[in-house]
Amino acid sequence: MDLPTTPSFRLDGRRALVTGAGRGLGPAMAVALAEAGAEVVLTARTASEIEAAAEAIRARGGAAEAATVDVTDVVAVEALVADRGPFRILVNNAGLNRPASLVDVTEEDYDLVAGTNVRAALFVAKAVAKGLIEAGLTGSIIHTGSQMGHVGGPRRSVYCATKHAIEGLSKAMAWELGPHGIRVNTICPTFIETPMTKPFLADEDFMAQVMSKIALGRIGHVEDVMGAVVFLASDASALVTGSALMVDGGWTAA
Repeated sequence: MDLPTTPSFRLDGRRALVTGAGRGLGPAMAVALAEAGAEVVLTARTASEIEAAAEAIRARGGAAEAATVDVTDVVAVEALVADRGPFRILVNNAGLNRPASLVDVTEEDYDLVAGTNVRAALFVAKAVAKGLIEAGLTGSIIHTGSQMGHVGGPRRSVYCATKHAIEGLSKAMAWELGPHGIRVNTICPTFIETPMTKPFLADEDFMAQVMSKIALGRIGHVEDVMGAVVFLASDASALVTGSALMVDGGWTAA
């Protein structure tokens, strides 16, 4: 009997760009890619954070470098991709949230959150996709979505709007870039214990509400997302595009 060979999870020889790589999910996903063999470029606005993360990855034997950039600056992003690309892997992770009741949402709140979570994500992906097409290379674009891109929640009107938008963007990109061999997917975590979520999770009432929604009975840790990003970046997911990989402990299964 001729048995099939399991597709490789290795990423040797592939360059990867991880945005929002200074804290939280970003460094965790960057080290996961590096440990799988990718050459990783970590980006964020705070140079000290990404330089420290890149140095820590190199100390583990991985290939990593830091590049300070504001992802909302389209010209700067295009220059970075032109200079250090093409990137076979993009983890479009930069994002933020300003929880507020709908009646209290300001234009500044909307512009800041949507500008980072949707506008910047689109133009970073555009730059990476353009570089791949011009180089004749295949690749994997991974947007950091959220379970909130599939459900609703109080005080999350703007955030939910942006994460639902990312799901639509991912599906449209999957169709447009598929003929070029470029796959596009989202990773959709539940509440992960990070510096951004720590203040929310410290509220006992909020934490109780969160725990009541997670079938596995615990909040997420950054390690829970590391395997998911390697899967979507690698040949192990060669037929996966336009999909959302839920890492939500069962939140959206209800």
